[in-house]
Amino acid sequence: MTAAERSYDDEGTVPLGGYAVLAATFATGAALFAVGARRSGVRLPDQVPPWDVALLGAATFKASRLLTKDKVTSFLRAPFTRRQADTTAGEVMDEPRGDGVVRRAVGDLVSCPFCVSVWVAATLAGGYACAPRAARLVCAGLGAVTVADWLQYAWSLTERKAED
Repeated sequence: MTAAERSYDDEGTVPLGGYAVLAATFATGAALFAVGARRSGVRLPDQVPPWDVALLGAATFKASRLLTKDKVTSFLRAPFTRRQADTTAGEVMDEPRGDGVVRRAVGDLVSCPFCVSVWVAATLAGGYACAPRAARLVCAGLGAVTVADWLQYAWSLTERKAED
């Protein structure tokens, strides 16, 4: 069996070892949070109201976009990505870079809003469990930015239609 046949993809470029490191990091963080929360007496909510789920969802969406696509947060991604293109609304398209397995895997993570959203949601849910009022405030702020974004798009669309 050749190396290409043993590899996950045809080119052998998918950083599976790096993905394993990231998955282990996530799992370790979740376990440490659970142990720390239990030791400090944090009581998990019996239920999460639908409004809070929606608020957490909107905040997760916006925080994920800010971390993975915003021009201003490029400095966070720069060690792991390269700017591919500017897109609309102040967002950019980055592509992962690097020869190291972990560096490439982190580049894949920080350039993908869907991938980062799992990490953001876990962080916000942890905040919600430990300090629900503070977490709701942070989520409300991010949710307000999400609504503002949609209003900006609606305004731009209205302007374009008025000019036609």
